[in-house]
Amino acid sequence: MFVVVGLACQEVGASLAVLLFPEVGPLGMVMLRLVFSAIVLMLIARPRVRGHSARGWRSVILFGLVLATMNGLFYLALERLPLGVTVTIEVLGPLVLSIVASRRASAWLWAGLALAGVVALGGGGWEGLDLLGVLFALGAAASWAFYILASARVGAEFRGLDGLALAMSMGAVLSLPFGIVDAGPALLRLDLLGLGAAVALLSSTIPYALELMALRRLPAAVFAILMASSPATASLAGFLLLGQHLSWLELLGILLVIAASAGAVLASGRAERAMRAAAQPLA
Repeated sequence: MFVVVGLACQEVGASLAVLLFPEVGPLGMVMLRLVFSAIVLMLIARPRVRGHSARGWRSVILFGLVLATMNGLFYLALERLPLGVTVTIEVLGPLVLSIVASRRASAWLWAGLALAGVVALGGGGWEGLDLLGVLFALGAAASWAFYILASARVGAEFRGLDGLALAMSMGAVLSLPFGIVDAGPALLRLDLLGLGAAVALLSSTIPYALELMALRRLPAAVFAILMASSPATASLAGFLLLGQHLSWLELLGILLVIAASAGAVLASGRAERAMRAAAQPLA
């Protein structure tokens, strides 16, 4: 449930961000997203700055760098590609991670089914895609895989939302020079700042907090496959909010991705029940 709600918020936020690109630019949008997310999280979590180990701070710095890079590449791709296609390419990162992280043969089945869905989702629009946009999206895919690993590490070393708040602040600082140059005088408009805050809540604060809680309850492989459902929510958001229509092949892709996600959840549940049963003492 955490993952599903987070994805829905994230794609609505991405759709709103696309509408703001003409005013603030993609990197300006990244800066607004990270800055407002950091402010909200710092107010909510009020993390301790002292008392953390060097390992903990290295994890925070790495997570902040990954956040800034992933968001920057994603919005640069989104400027050149449709929302559904961008997220379709981006989800290749978690798919690869799901295969590498899992030791169960069933992970290959569900990852393969999800990959078939990803290919079908992009089947209506791969021709004539902007090459630089595709490269940005592939970079975002790699960053997303690193995000999953970095987020899990921070979640294990910091209580509550402390690590996420500190990492988001680090990412915001890194994005400042690029965002200021890209957005320029638009940063003085209160209406755009308000919309930027809304994007931050929908695209970063709420999803990242929910995903961090989900990572504490799910294995990395299962979480990665569940995140593969993002092309479905992105295509739906693109259709409803941006007027990007879906082909029959894209609809088939959505069904395949949903089936893969459901299969991963069911397989994980059976595996956990089997492990608990094996741990019970003999009568």
